[in-house]
Amino acid sequence: MRVFPALRLTLGLGLLAPAPAMAARVYVTNEKGNSISVIDSDSQKVIQTVPAGRRPRGITISPDGKSLYVCASDENGVEVFDTETMKLVRTLQSGPDPEQFALNASGNPLYIANENDAQVTVLDVVKNQVLATVPVGVEPEGMAISPDGKLLVNTSETTNMAHFIDATSYKLLDSVLVDKRPRYAVFSHDGARLWVSSEIGGSVAVIDPATRKIVKKIRFDIPGLTKQEIQPVGIRLTSDGKTAFVALGPANRVAVIDAQTLEVEKYLLVGARVWQLALTPDEKLLYATNGNSNDVSVIDVANRKVVKTIAVGAAPIGVVVSPK
Repeated sequence: MRVFPALRLTLGLGLLAPAPAMAARVYVTNEKGNSISVIDSDSQKVIQTVPAGRRPRGITISPDGKSLYVCASDENGVEVFDTETMKLVRTLQSGPDPEQFALNASGNPLYIANENDAQVTVLDVVKNQVLATVPVGVEPEGMAISPDGKLLVNTSETTNMAHFIDATSYKLLDSVLVDKRPRYAVFSHDGARLWVSSEIGGSVAVIDPATRKIVKKIRFDIPGLTKQEIQPVGIRLTSDGKTAFVALGPANRVAVIDAQTLEVEKYLLVGARVWQLALTPDEKLLYATNGNSNDVSVIDVANRKVVKTIAVGAAPIGVVVSPK
């Protein structure tokens, strides 16, 4: 067959053209809806709603994006969904009342906070085998793993502490007193700082993991709101170490913080009772779950503004975005 030059050029360009990027999937646990909402990040629409176990809360995803892990708190188990089919493939043992968890960067093991049993369960997700249980303070909830995988941190809501645990020996190394009801913990991407939110205390403690000393407590002041209405929970940090976002609960705001100076730059008005946050892989968008308005706010990170509100299930709380 004769191929004319123009056609040959068109065919060549077609072969060389890059494949369009796949949209990220955003997964939201609906605590009272007993379901998971799946959002397409391109269309910003819910494309699927999947039944889950009773009171789903914490949620995370495997590094390869194939397995979705959900804390079914009232089922006393961790449910595993195949992200391609969104079918429940198995339920892992978790210890009683799993609240939040952290997954090792390798994809195994999983570190689970058991609120009703004052312990952290370390679980081999391949073998569904408990590797260790670590006693911690009363009502453990937040879980974090350092970027190098050497250090675990758990927050205990009633003891008001961040517990530092050796991730190899599973020995408790230290406990740092923070403000009342610490709910969430996250390491900076370089591991140099640990951020811990205290819901009732109304603050975020920034801790040096090496010395276990608090570098600064960040507090929030929003005109027209009382201190009692400002309750920090979820935290997300950008990979360049420049910006932190903090969900402020019934204040219905997400705080934007300069992660270098540790000063608040701005407050973004979102839905009612904002809980948790998740960034897209390119960090252009931030998703915030609003538990009382049953929706998710989509935030344009560069422009620091809310660009969309997406209705989901009843009482959305946890959120995770598929990796690249």
